[in-house]
Amino acid sequence: MHHTPTHVLVVEDDPTVAEVVVSYLEQAGHTVAHAPDGFVALRSAALRRPDLVVLDLMLPGIDGLEVCRTLLRTGPVPVIMLTARGDESDRVLGLETGADDYLTKPFSPRELVLRVASVLRRANTVEQPGRLVSRFGLTLDPAGRTVTKNGREVSLTLREFDLLAYLLHHPDRAVTRETLMREVWGWEFGDFSTVTVHIRRLRSKIEDDPAAPALIHTVWGIGYRFADAARGSYPGVHGDV
Repeated sequence: MHHTPTHVLVVEDDPTVAEVVVSYLEQAGHTVAHAPDGFVALRSAALRRPDLVVLDLMLPGIDGLEVCRTLLRTGPVPVIMLTARGDESDRVLGLETGADDYLTKPFSPRELVLRVASVLRRANTVEQPGRLVSRFGLTLDPAGRTVTKNGREVSLTLREFDLLAYLLHHPDRAVTRETLMREVWGWEFGDFSTVTVHIRRLRSKIEDDPAAPALIHTVWGIGYRFADAARGSYPGVHGDV
């Protein structure tokens, strides 16, 4: 069966970094388009929707965060953010904007290729059709990759969908951040702030009151528990991240 290479859009204004990233991704079998700024990136994405975007945070003209927001408004697409800043607030901001992953410069091109493969693998995972999951007013359709809350569709990124799917399939169980990193992201290691930010984003979309979450609780020292508030509170369980 003929396999169509995945199309990756690399948005990077540093020509040296761009050349290296494009070369490694092409060697890994992807077709790659390069955009040196945000304006070119959005035009390129409009002409051909990428399967994944490698996006620098600091860009001339339109910064990476605005490019990410604009791309996601037209539909879900996996985004790996690149940043030269080591400050955690910048990484968190990228994740909160909707990026699936990030790497801080300088980074290993081989690691980027592995991250791209991991994100694409999760995005392209085909679930068994018809296996609807309905709990606590939420209905998740794995085949259509859609979620509704009390009958109204909830807009989720690819990673938010996978995270909610995992939690819905494991209700009333304390799940560690390590487990979520491994099962949802496919990583054996990584920065747990990635999980924390995605939990916060997910709460903002499915909870009636994200400041006092009724579904996704934090279990201090462990991780999170997806539970029905109507069943009462659990010892050591709180709503804060």
